[in-house]
Amino acid sequence: MNAARSLHTASVLANGKVLIAGGVAYNANYNLMANSAELYDPVTRSWTTTGNIIMARYWHTASILSNGKILITGGVICCEGSNMPLNTAEIYDPSTGSWTMTSNMTIARYWHTASILANGKVLVVGGVSYSGNNSVLLNSAELYDPSTGSWTMTNNMTFQRSSHTAAILSNGKVLVAGGYATNDNNDNLSNTTELYDPLTGLWELTGNITILACCIVICQ
Repeated sequence: MNAARSLHTASVLANGKVLIAGGVAYNANYNLMANSAELYDPVTRSWTTTGNIIMARYWHTASILSNGKILITGGVICCEGSNMPLNTAEIYDPSTGSWTMTSNMTIARYWHTASILANGKVLVVGGVSYSGNNSVLLNSAELYDPSTGSWTMTNNMTFQRSSHTAAILSNGKVLVAGGYATNDNNDNLSNTTELYDPLTGLWELTGNITILACCIVICQ
């Protein structure tokens, strides 16, 4: 890559190229924010820079919309040594290589998930936000409508969680599994799972996973 980074996102575009956006470029101060983005071409096996994201961020999500554009949501911006969650969202247009701001999420969050529903909307779930100077885990969920560029809240999950995993099932429902259950320490992991039904906007509990886990991978 042109810029060393971590905690970024990677999205496969319709043309087969891979978009890398944001992240952290470590330096002597450990927290140099990256607002750069670049493209990998698997045909030429080369990297080229593209338009910078408008707000530097990491721990965000990137979602490929039905129109081929990329939506990035939330994440963190470093501010005087603190991790401040973002409620902002941006859209990348592969045809122009540029970014534009879209409507803000209702709640600032990072370590959340973002899932593309069958109707084209994006379901953002859970994560971490701040109340005053204290970090709080979220059980809230909201929907982004690409046709209107707007966000609406949907029903809350039963359990708050962050660093969980979300997967779209063949019936269109979204399975959310595991994650951190509290923000007290890294030992408080969850084995609970929940299903979101886009038709009703409701959540239901389903069978627990065998072990407590966060940052798990669901193969689809």
